Amino acid sequence: MRGYHGRVTSPGPPEMPRFDPTVPSEARVFNRFTGGKDNFAPDRELARLALEIAPELPVIFRESHRFFDRAVRFLVDAGVQQFIDVGCGMPTPNSLYHILQSIVPDAKVACVDNDPVVVTHGRALAEVEGSVRYVHADARDPDRMLDHPDLTQVIDLGSPVAILLQSLLAVITEDDVARTTARRLVDRLPSGCGYLLVTHPVGDIRPEVTTLLAELYQDQGTIKGERKTNARPWKDVERFMDGLQLVPPGMVPLPDWRPDPGEPTIDTSAFWVIGGIGQKP
Repeated sequence: MRGYHGRVTSPGPPEMPRFDPTVPSEARVFNRFTGGKDNFAPDRELARLALEIAPELPVIFRESHRFFDRAVRFLVDAGVQQFIDVGCGMPTPNSLYHILQSIVPDAKVACVDNDPVVVTHGRALAEVEGSVRYVHADARDPDRMLDHPDLTQVIDLGSPVAILLQSLLAVITEDDVARTTARRLVDRLPSGCGYLLVTHPVGDIRPEVTTLLAELYQDQGTIKGERKTNARPWKDVERFMDGLQLVPPGMVPLPDWRPDPGEPTIDTSAFWVIGGIGQKP
C-alpha cells in the first residue's frame, strides 16, 4: 500500500522521517511492487517477505490502480479539476498526474508526501512536466499541510476539489490521530463540491494474512507509531467517512466500486482492501 511513516510527536508538528536507505520505506516498497527502480535492498527484501505472506498482493495492487483510475474519472465527471494526492508515493506511469493527462490536461494537482526522497524525485519530474506541485508535508497535521505555500499555489479550497487518501490512514496507527486527520480534512472541504477518497486494508476479511503483514511492516520499522496487531475492521474504516454522503455503492472491496462494463470480474469475498468516495453535503 501507499502512505506515511513516522512517529507522532506532541506538542508541535509531527516528526518528519529522514532518509535512511537501511530501513524499508513504504513508498519505496510500493515502488518495488509496481515495477519501479527507485528502491533499495531492504525495500526489495520487505517486498519479498510480504509476498510470501500474501501472494495475492500483485492482484491487490492491480485492482487498486483500476479503482483509482475509475474513481478519478468519476471525480472529473463530477466537475473536479483540483486534486490533492496525500501520501502520493514515488512517481509512476500510473500516477494521478498521468491519469489526468488523458482526461483533463489542465487539472491542478498537489502531490503530498512526508518522505523526502519522494518529494525530491517528484519535484525533478515536475520541472519537466509542469502543472503539478510536490509538497513536503505530513497529513497528521492537516491544517499545516493544506495551508502549505507549495499547495496553496495550485489549489483553491473554495472550489471543487478532491482529497485522495490511498491507504494513507492505514499507516497512521494511532486511531485518534487517524480520526482527527480525516475529520479535519472533511472540515476543510467545500460544501457541495468537496470529495474525500479513502482506501484502506481491513483486518476482518483475512485476518490470518493482515495480522502477519501488520507484524512484518512494524517489525521492519516501515510503519511506526502505536503498535497494532491487525488492520482496522471494516466498520472503523467506514467511520472515516462520517459527515460525507457516500457515492454509491459506498465503501466496498475495490473491484466492486463502479466497475467498467466489460472489466474482468473477480471474487471479492476474500479481497481485504476497501475503498470509496464521499461528498461533503
